[in-house]
Amino acid sequence: MARMGSRAQAVPRFYSSEPLFGEVAPEVMEAMLIRLATENERYLSELPGQAGCCKESRTVEFIFLLAEKWRLDHSARYQAVELLERFMIKQIEQICKSPSENMESTKEGSRRSSLKEQIYDTFVLRLVSCIQLASKLSLHYNIVNSDTALKFLQSLKYSYTKQELLESELAVLETLQFQINVSTPLAYVELLLEVLGHNGGLLPAKPLHQMCVQLLDFLYLKREAIYDTLLKTAIENSTPSELQIAKFLAVKEDFMLLAVGIISTSVFVLNPEHWEQVVEHLNCITGITSQSILEFSHAVLKHVIGSTTPKQHRRK
Repeated sequence: MARMGSRAQAVPRFYSSEPLFGEVAPEVMEAMLIRLATENERYLSELPGQAGCCKESRTVEFIFLLAEKWRLDHSARYQAVELLERFMIKQIEQICKSPSENMESTKEGSRRSSLKEQIYDTFVLRLVSCIQLASKLSLHYNIVNSDTALKFLQSLKYSYTKQELLESELAVLETLQFQINVSTPLAYVELLLEVLGHNGGLLPAKPLHQMCVQLLDFLYLKREAIYDTLLKTAIENSTPSELQIAKFLAVKEDFMLLAVGIISTSVFVLNPEHWEQVVEHLNCITGITSQSILEFSHAVLKHVIGSTTPKQHRRK
């Protein structure tokens, strides 16, 4: 769906990371939608309890700023966040293994302490490695090479060598069993925009896509606050129980819900008179209820612009 730049044309003006809408055959869209929905459902069914542990605002902002510094497209920045998240979950799982799965219990304390220290000491290195890998996955003309990454790390007073940087990339790859080409929420958004356009889109795709990206950035940076609002709205209670918070984890990690919520909110901002019709289309495409989409948009808009929300604009 996204236009790919030629390696020979390594000058920014010859490259556009914006997707080309209206170029995908209906049968391809259907197959892609089924694949993404299946991938999303599979991930949610196997959701680790540590999911979301590395999507803290400061970490996300660090990745976004580095991606901007290195002129990577939005797909790469989201990919880097997801790669770091999945890598760190694997690391945490390794720490939490029982003694019988690791080694004798007498050595377990020092083992866990050593792993924790290693994770802490190499966190920035692993973060940079995830951005490097994401830059390669995005097929962007501006891949982050070792020299660029080392220069940045040295500016932070780290003394890593090129060999250590390469070993860090390999550590991420091996930990994730080389399964690094995971779909990001942006892929869901762009596919759903393509489907909406095919079904007779009510808004031009380009400005809608731009608004979606801006709101997706905002949500990544304000993730905890927005989902906290969504949880309290859903349960109609300002003090959720621990059980409710635990069950809500699947909602926070649902990329399809995130995508429809971002599109719905974007339409409401750009052209609110078409909002209800778009929500109905999204409901038909994904099976996500209109009420769930409404609540998601309400939560996002509450943090973007305050009191003006879809709830107040909905027809009686």
